[in-house]
Amino acid sequence: MTTDNNSDTLQKFIFDNAAVRGEFVEISTTWREIQQRHNYPPAVRTVLGEMVAAAALLSANLKFNGAIIMQIHGDGPVRLLVVECDSDLRMRATAKLAEGVTVADDASLSELLNAGGKARFVITLDPVDKMPGQQPYQGIVPLDGDDMATVIENYMLRSEQLDTRLWLAADDSVSRGLLLQKLPRHSGKDDQIKQGSEADELETWNRAVMLASTLKQEELLSTDIQTLMNRLFWEETIRVFEPAHPRFHCSCTREKVGNMLKMLGREEVDGALDELGQLAIDCDFCGKHYSFDKVDCAQLFVGDTPVEVLLPASDVKH
Repeated sequence: MTTDNNSDTLQKFIFDNAAVRGEFVEISTTWREIQQRHNYPPAVRTVLGEMVAAAALLSANLKFNGAIIMQIHGDGPVRLLVVECDSDLRMRATAKLAEGVTVADDASLSELLNAGGKARFVITLDPVDKMPGQQPYQGIVPLDGDDMATVIENYMLRSEQLDTRLWLAADDSVSRGLLLQKLPRHSGKDDQIKQGSEADELETWNRAVMLASTLKQEELLSTDIQTLMNRLFWEETIRVFEPAHPRFHCSCTREKVGNMLKMLGREEVDGALDELGQLAIDCDFCGKHYSFDKVDCAQLFVGDTPVEVLLPASDVKH
């Protein structure tokens, strides 16, 4: 399902004479679409909403046609958070909780996902046009940070060697975020970035981070992008680009669900059919229902066609 959406906005900007870029994102219609089929506890909703904003901010700088899949595999009451966003800012997201758990409204990130200290944060970069034999790139790190912004900042510094700062906020109606990134000096060769001296660039970076750090969560949630940009950076010389528009989109298909069943293997599928009569699968992201009876499943295993499909993020095991 795809929702046409021009109200959700991602705004890129860069600082003149410095290899420093920034992005604001405001996601409301898409965020409400993601929540429509789920009744997440407030603490879970907040973390998932912050991940939605962060995934959009990171996807806006993808250098390939494909998607970024952001996951947290937890060992607390929340077992899995998944957000997927492609290079066209088409998004989907879901959360899975342990059976029968009660989540406090003020539960921290650690209480939700890292109760036993074994949670993992995963980012997968999945190009559409893969070379023969090419696999998606995947980075897996411990869940390092007390909030979502810090987790991603630590990941970016460790995996990409990029100084990145994030300010994220979400409630039941909107998901918003601000990203600042200090690019490597050689990135100044980009036509869009005017490179200054190293000292000047460091000063610009430090000043931008200091200004953004005055931003309160309540302010981020309640203020539009243009007002925030003027309020924070009114003394800076920045260049603003044409805005982009995130929207909800689920890429599930019957073929992909069938390929997942093939990966389980014929013995396991046949055992489930003997017990249940038919297999009913609902997409965690959009709620679409898929049904496979004995004839459908038998057809899956006809021939020796290899299964070449990336498991949906919620089914990837590490």
